[in-house]
Amino acid sequence: MTPKPAKSKTPKFAKPIPGKFAGPITLSIDVGGSGLKAMLLDAEGKPISDRQRVPTPAVPTPLAVLRGLDKLHALLPKFDRVSVGFPGVIKRGITYTAANLHPKWIGFPLQKELEKRWKKPVRVANDAAVQGYGAVSGKGVELTLTLGTGLGSALFTDGRLCPGLELPHHPWKTKTYEDYLGRRGLDKFGKRAWNKFLKQAIAQTSATFNWDHLYIGGGNTKKISFDPGPNVSIVSNQQGIIGGVVLWRDWK
Repeated sequence: MTPKPAKSKTPKFAKPIPGKFAGPITLSIDVGGSGLKAMLLDAEGKPISDRQRVPTPAVPTPLAVLRGLDKLHALLPKFDRVSVGFPGVIKRGITYTAANLHPKWIGFPLQKELEKRWKKPVRVANDAAVQGYGAVSGKGVELTLTLGTGLGSALFTDGRLCPGLELPHHPWKTKTYEDYLGRRGLDKFGKRAWNKFLKQAIAQTSATFNWDHLYIGGGNTKKISFDPGPNVSIVSNQQGIIGGVVLWRDWK
């Protein structure tokens, strides 16, 4: 009996969502500790493709992650510009920290490298900042926290980003916010204690920043087991991609 040929593993192009859309078209990318996600957005931030995902490499060096991003590029080939949310401190398109990826990211010119590879204009910002762009109302002081492999943070005043905030690595209790609220804290202390720490962190950040609204995103929001209270919203991971369009508006 002749064996059936193996199915091809060559990725197929993502199916576009039917309709007419105003340009420019943005390829919005979210770099995470476990996955690299991307979606095409029209000028108003509306999705015009399904969200695509490839795993983050086991050893996430810059070269390995760039190869993963090239796979997303192949799935979503038609766009005018690129927005990237990256888990670390970003200045002028350079990655200065990447605590949950790899030390080789320190000082890496990610924005320039992607522009060279894809021949398109690129903007790179902190991932929590990009998620915040997709969530904030633009009124008053608004804080974004992302609960994932690590912890992300971004602070906005009247819709404008206050760059450089690294709340995750700020001392808190006997360690840092990320030590308690990132995946390491969840695994070490358990879900019940992790929820207790998150409730305390909400109160602490309110007292520190006097925020008018707090947005909590990231994959671990599904583990929240308490009502976070008034002026706190749980936002979807998709906001971290939709914010890629607003990132371009803020950079004008």
